[in-house]
Amino acid sequence: MISTAQAICPSWTLRAWPPLLWQLGSKTPFQLQHLGTHVTNRGDHVSRTAGQTIWAGHSDDGDAGMAWDWVQLSRGIVAMADPMSVITNLRLLGPEGEVLTAFESALHLNVMVHALPWQDEVERALSATAPAWPVLQQ
Repeated sequence: MISTAQAICPSWTLRAWPPLLWQLGSKTPFQLQHLGTHVTNRGDHVSRTAGQTIWAGHSDDGDAGMAWDWVQLSRGIVAMADPMSVITNLRLLGPEGEVLTAFESALHLNVMVHALPWQDEVERALSATAPAWPVLQQ
C-alpha cells in the first residue's frame, strides 16, 4: 500500500522512489489513485492558473507514481503543461525487454495519463479555493 509519507510528498520526489519495471502490452498491475492536486499559480492578467497533480498505485512488485504539471486554458478546460514531462518511477520495457528511453516512454505515459479522471481532480482543486483576483472573461 502507498505510505502516508509518500502520499503527501511533492511530485518531484517521485524520482526518488524505487524504479518499477513495467512491460508494455501487459495489463496494468495496479490502479492509479489520486493522491493530490496543488494549485501553484492562481493566474492573473499575465499568466495562467497552473499546478501539479500526483497519482500512485500499488502492485505486487512495488509502488508506482506519476505526476505532471497542468495549466488552465480557460474556465473548465485544463491541459497537461508539457506532455513530455511526466514524472514517474515507472521504467517501461519494450517487446524485447529493453528499458525504453524517456522519449520512447512519453507516448505510453500519456496514454496512461489520459485514461485517468485527472481533469476532474484539477477542477475540484480549482473550485476549492477562490481566486485572489477577479477572473478575466475570455
